[in-house]
Amino acid sequence: MPELPEVQTTVNGLKNSLVGLKIKDIWTDLAVKKPKRKDYNDTLKSVVFFKKFKKNVINHKIIGSSRRAKNVLIHLANSSTKHRADSKTILIHMKMTGHLLYGKYKKVGDKWQPAEIGPLQDPYNRFIHAVFTLSNGKHLVFCDTRKFGKITLLDSPIEKSPHLSSLGPEPLDKDFNLVKFSDRLFKRPNGLIKIVLMDQVIIAGIGNIYSDEILWMAGIHPEERVKNIPKIKIKEIFKAMKIILKKGIDFGGDSMSDYRNLLGEKGNFQHHHNAYRRKGEHCKKRGCNGIILRKVVGSRSAHYCSKHQKIVIRL
Repeated sequence: MPELPEVQTTVNGLKNSLVGLKIKDIWTDLAVKKPKRKDYNDTLKSVVFFKKFKKNVINHKIIGSSRRAKNVLIHLANSSTKHRADSKTILIHMKMTGHLLYGKYKKVGDKWQPAEIGPLQDPYNRFIHAVFTLSNGKHLVFCDTRKFGKITLLDSPIEKSPHLSSLGPEPLDKDFNLVKFSDRLFKRPNGLIKIVLMDQVIIAGIGNIYSDEILWMAGIHPEERVKNIPKIKIKEIFKAMKIILKKGIDFGGDSMSDYRNLLGEKGNFQHHHNAYRRKGEHCKKRGCNGIILRKVVGSRSAHYCSKHQKIVIRL
């Protein structure tokens, strides 16, 4: 699943490419009369909602883009809107295998294909399930192999939307300091640290990849309970979190799986893993002769070093 760095990379691309353009049309093959789940009723997976969605966004201008946790937010305004508070916001959660792409597309039969040669033709970019036609003749498309992604529409103020209201603080915000970080972790004192780091109610945006990398850097076992971690090590996790997430953004996200950026290109963070998906390999930490192990922690896979990430107390 795309995490904070991948979503931020996408948002950065949207800011550079889409601001000032209008949405002229929308297509999707996701909408059905009776969605399988109730929570699909206010997404593009519902025919009823899709009709409402089109009515509210066509001919609206894209005035900005931002990120909240793992959600892409595309802010809109119609020609009469003067204030951000009056605008609509498209929310896109990429879930397991989704990503947004930007370029010129053409419809061939019932499928959409890139009209240009280049990264958009990557095989991982062929699962197009939503297409926004833009005023410059290009398209913003949503590619999602497994079709778990979510596209919906938020009214202002978006912070009160049920899609966003329960999320924890942003880990890269300047005012998110060590004290606040520690307070958030200790809302789950008996929780396993890897699972707590990935809990979006506790802290927003961290998932499987970056939790592994953060704990490797801090030297903490993924099954260590929060209450057993010394203050000095909480500080190490905090520092590692800031470093690793910024590094993920700097490298354009992680493309070990499906993720691609707005132009269809791979990120590069997968070439800099120290723990994630390195099972059986030697630890890269200087002076450490450990081996990277893998085990299931709270139904999620965890990768960690057998030597410098030993558990302190087992309770």
